[in-house]
Amino acid sequence: MSIDPGPVTAPSLESRIHGCLLGGALGDSLGYAVEFDSIEAIRGRFGVEGLRDFSALDGGSHFSDDTQMTLYTVDGLVEALEWANSGVGADVNACLWLAYLRWLASQGEAVPPSAPVPQPRWIDSQEVLRHRRAPGNACLSGLATGEMGTVFRPVNPESKGCGTVMRSAPFGLVPHITPDAVYKLSADAAALTHGHPSARQSAGIFSLLIHRLVAGDTLPAAADAVLAEVHSLEGAAPELQERLDAAVRMASSGPAAPEDLVRELGEGWVAEEALAVGLYAVLATASGPDGSMAGNLDFGPQDHFRAAVALAVNHSGDSDSTGSIAGNILGAYYGEACLPEQWLEALEAPDVIRSMGDQLVAVTTA
Repeated sequence: MSIDPGPVTAPSLESRIHGCLLGGALGDSLGYAVEFDSIEAIRGRFGVEGLRDFSALDGGSHFSDDTQMTLYTVDGLVEALEWANSGVGADVNACLWLAYLRWLASQGEAVPPSAPVPQPRWIDSQEVLRHRRAPGNACLSGLATGEMGTVFRPVNPESKGCGTVMRSAPFGLVPHITPDAVYKLSADAAALTHGHPSARQSAGIFSLLIHRLVAGDTLPAAADAVLAEVHSLEGAAPELQERLDAAVRMASSGPAAPEDLVRELGEGWVAEEALAVGLYAVLATASGPDGSMAGNLDFGPQDHFRAAVALAVNHSGDSDSTGSIAGNILGAYYGEACLPEQWLEALEAPDVIRSMGDQLVAVTTA
């Protein structure tokens, strides 16, 4: 595995929360521009190195349903924590389900009459979150059943699309809870829309990775820890083990060609593939864009962020989700210090993302 240069100083929780949410939105936005393009088409549009910067997008950039659902995950957690801080216990997964039902309505879909009618919250008034940005079919159909899916009574029992992983970073941002609780919260929330074990486990492992980084682990230490966790899971999905093993193995050799990435890790349309590609992109570029030894003083957190996101989005596959995951990871690790200023200037509605981050900071530091 690449040597990890590490942050110069430990970021604050607030910086990690904002860094994770904004970083994910940046990776999502760059990847969304090429989400359905083959690597050949990407090279045809942007040159042999592919899409590497927002300046190449003449028409501007938008984030996708990945960022929308991540922010609605934040909102569900915030509501549950608001209740807890007031001394009233709340069912966290019910709060998340209600948040996702409000997201469903924002996409122009009818909330089924069998479901409860959620009370509107601040996030629902943000027009930018109401645009339909290629929402995942399983997320839509799972919520449209009007049933609150559980591990024991799943909706979409065979679905393992990446719609669970791409929205699950916020679970790892809640401090002062145990790793087991982080994993369970995330996996339970995944079952609201996706029933396949790999979808739930991939979401839980991703949240656990974010949690370890927020707690101060280095990137290699966090990766090793979650890899060990995957291999110790009862009923672990073998495909998740295989993809994450391959991601860490590939990363030790530095960045690979997009064709090799897809052959070894997949295109990212399903949960374990998206997580593997995002993790691989972060680890493979930790020493520099060419995999050279760490210690290069000219290669800092922003350089790492640019290189990792570019590696995560330039392939034939689900580029917005893999880019979002890579951005979440590095934002949680470095905090806001890794976010390129020019990229932030190109980001859609950063004030909305920051406001949701502020709400999470407020309820977790109260």
